[in-house]
Amino acid sequence: MAIEKPRMVFQEDLSAIEDITLSMFDLAAEMADRAVEAVLNQDIELARMVIESDDKIDGRYLDVSQSLLNLIALQAPVASDLRLIAALLSTNNHVERMGDLAVNIAKAVPLSGEEPPVDAEILNIIERMGLQVRSQIEQAKQALANQDAKLAEHLVVEDDILDALNKDIFRRAIEIGTDEDRREWAILMVLIGRHLERIGDNCVDIGEQVAFVVTGVFREFTDASAGSDASA
Repeated sequence: MAIEKPRMVFQEDLSAIEDITLSMFDLAAEMADRAVEAVLNQDIELARMVIESDDKIDGRYLDVSQSLLNLIALQAPVASDLRLIAALLSTNNHVERMGDLAVNIAKAVPLSGEEPPVDAEILNIIERMGLQVRSQIEQAKQALANQDAKLAEHLVVEDDILDALNKDIFRRAIEIGTDEDRREWAILMVLIGRHLERIGDNCVDIGEQVAFVVTGVFREFTDASAGSDASA
């Protein structure tokens, strides 16, 4: 019994950390939703709220990182638990990065001007990308919560949709014309599309971590998500 009690405490602590990590997905999704809405409505105040909310997700990121490192230092995780800890450390980083990308989108809103030249087709694509990003974040969360490797790998299929939309923005931006203001605005939308596409890549990376937890073997689902980096 004396041996089982520390093990029980360890499992409870690990489960609590996993719950905090899962809650970060909700924060990232909300930040992405608001950032896209700010772009579509040229809402500078909403964009400011997204930027300010970054402190909240950063705080949870630090808490999860420190808690997981403490578990490794103070306990002796078995192989399966160690895989989950490693996956949570990686996932924690990816979700925090999603928040950073949402902030990047929000910061672009004031740069586009109070009355920017708009193109309805590009804005429609941005809106569709926002919905797709929300879906992929939720799918990544559910895959982790249920340790569902099949659902995790399906993120590759979902991410292909996001990649195609991102390419559509680029093509439309090229065709937008020679007016300097419109071209500058279109370039800004290309950057926003790129940030949304990178959120999708981070979801795929999380899916790879889920598959690692389930199978014990790490493999990349797709080259598109390889090197999901801190500089993106």
